[in-house]
Amino acid sequence: MSIRHSLLALLQDQPRYGYQLRVEFENRTGATWPLNIGQVYTTLDRLERDGLVSNDGSDGEGHVVYSITAAGKADVRGWFAAPVERANPPRNELAIKLALAVTLPGVDVQAVIQAQRVASIRALQDYTKSRRDTAATQRAADTAWLLVLDSLIFQTEAEVRWLDLCEARMVQQAAQASAHGSARKPSNGVPTEEAAPLTAETRR
Repeated sequence: MSIRHSLLALLQDQPRYGYQLRVEFENRTGATWPLNIGQVYTTLDRLERDGLVSNDGSDGEGHVVYSITAAGKADVRGWFAAPVERANPPRNELAIKLALAVTLPGVDVQAVIQAQRVASIRALQDYTKSRRDTAATQRAADTAWLLVLDSLIFQTEAEVRWLDLCEARMVQQAAQASAHGSARKPSNGVPTEEAAPLTAETRR
């Protein structure tokens, strides 16, 4: 998530101080990705250093107000115009967990998948209900939150489908391992590699 560009975008509306930026961001995204106030001010310091915002001084109540500069506006325009790059996808804790689970002994991968599926379906139900309730009384200000909810719903649906695929793959792998083991043991119970070939010598 680009906090840098999010703050710049919000400053296009009007000058604001750090806490106002935090509240505006969380209001517009439904507090889905809460911002740490210290992180907001650290980012503002860096933006000021880079000449993208200017420090307008105190508002008389002890708040330092920031406004966007011409360079900052150009930076935001470029951000909105460019697609989000997928060359370096963000870390996915669930994918990492399952990738490790299937490579380590003693981990019940099926249980990991099932526990996550239950949690994901519950989250999907909550997102869907929230979207339905918001849409029922939709105001113009709710559009941003509905877009976020749609994104969360699609992502969670995809996650559930991916978990189904992971489970099917585990079942297929177990079936292949079982079939391979059976092929190595003929009906007489003697492993194939241990059975002596029937030669003229052994027939005597």
